Amino acid sequence: MSTNGYMDIEPLVVVRQVETDEFLVLEGNRRLAALRLLSEPELIKDIKDTQSLNIRVPRVNQSILHSFETISVYPVASRESARSFIGFKHINGPAKWSAYAKARYAADWYRQQGGKDIELIAASIGDGHATIKRMVSAIYVLDQARDNDIFDIEKRFTVRFNFSHLYTALSRPQYMKYLKISSAWAQCDPQPDPVAHEEFPKLKKLLVWIYGSKEDNRQPVVKSQNPDIKRLGEVLAHSEGLHILETTSDLDLAHAVTESIDHRFTRSLVRAREDIKDAFSSIRAFDGRDFSLLHIAADVKETSETVYQRMHKKSSDVTLGQDG
Repeated sequence: MSTNGYMDIEPLVVVRQVETDEFLVLEGNRRLAALRLLSEPELIKDIKDTQSLNIRVPRVNQSILHSFETISVYPVASRESARSFIGFKHINGPAKWSAYAKARYAADWYRQQGGKDIELIAASIGDGHATIKRMVSAIYVLDQARDNDIFDIEKRFTVRFNFSHLYTALSRPQYMKYLKISSAWAQCDPQPDPVAHEEFPKLKKLLVWIYGSKEDNRQPVVKSQNPDIKRLGEVLAHSEGLHILETTSDLDLAHAVTESIDHRFTRSLVRAREDIKDAFSSIRAFDGRDFSLLHIAADVKETSETVYQRMHKKSSDVTLGQDG
């Protein structure tokens, strides 16, 4: 805007406040804020923390300022009448919100509807009923955690907030069972406070495992939604794996015990082959001087030969048994 001027392509959406006879901006408030700051740079002094952030308003010439004088607005009769337009635009339209912003918008709308018509809300904003329902349900869980001083997303460990981690997790039976949420909860329309008070310690653990905690300097164990949400769910359903996770905060270590021994053997063998191939492709990096690496290679050779000999013997025994 400071370079090109205001492009009056899309109007602000406003509603008249009866009590003050002023207009409230429902859509485009950031544009309006930018216009006001560019037109009145002294307003920056009223913004919290601007000194520490060293925010400066760019200077604009008079021709640019002239484009700010008159902008288009679209008045609506009520906030409710603007919901469908705003929701569709930001959820499936050209100016998409984040998953969390979508969910918060849908949840606020759902609350104001008295916890009814979730299908109508989903249809109005152009999203699937099941997706909106899962999102609103996850918002209720986050709000319950915040309101009871269990967990606040503002105190998560990472900068990025992956809201989809939570609503994906809460759709899985292992997570619902861990929090002792009824399986019927997933079938019903979202309801506030879905987690019983006695399960609050588990809720805190779960949210810290997913998002980490800045206060406790704990990183999340979930690094990516796929496959970590699935793996965490499998750990939650396994008593030994859960105990390891609670004591070590190591998802890899905890998940390893949830696998069957035959699956673990196969996975380890395939991974070992890939690792040794990778080492072979980089063997030119070994200059012959580091004897500790030579000893490691000898250990790999001895161990792999032992594994092969035992596997070969079992295969021979199976063959002899079939011949007999």
